[in-house]
Amino acid sequence: MTDNIANLKQGSETAFRELVEQWQGMVYNTALGILQNTADAEDVSQEVFMQVFESIGTFKGEAKISTWLYRITVTKCLDFLRKKTRKKRWGKVMSIFGDNQELLVDPPDFHHPGVELANKERSQLLFKAIGQLPDSQKAAFVLHKLEGLSSKEIGGIMDASVSAVEGLLHRARLNLRQQLEKYYREAE
Repeated sequence: MTDNIANLKQGSETAFRELVEQWQGMVYNTALGILQNTADAEDVSQEVFMQVFESIGTFKGEAKISTWLYRITVTKCLDFLRKKTRKKRWGKVMSIFGDNQELLVDPPDFHHPGVELANKERSQLLFKAIGQLPDSQKAAFVLHKLEGLSSKEIGGIMDASVSAVEGLLHRARLNLRQQLEKYYREAE
């Protein structure tokens, strides 16, 4: 176990500040990829680091600190999405319809740092499609494609087998292909 982790466990504010500085980009980008909203990603990132500060004593060092942080981030994101879905379910359905009773669809409210400006329109379409994936597929896809993690690493983060992760990734790709093909057929 590194000195920084030992210092964190002893409550060192300097060690905590260093941990945040080192990992805040990864935590934020992961949250942004899953939640697709900058304000939500910032909120979840703060929650992640609050949990890290409160629970660093439970970190045994069996996994890398990055794996532990990814796991907390994904869990916080999925919890956030579940709460948001519950709120939507109980909200007024009519608020999503416009004056002519057509469904209002807005592009995702975020700008991911990995997205080039030239590809912004296609990226918005892709991230909108990613946003429609079931939560576990979305988390696995974001960790794999945006964060560049292997199926084994994702399995460690999501507490799933490599084959389960590969199944999630396969279904995510199929769902994305269906959604994007449908969009391009309608656009012709």
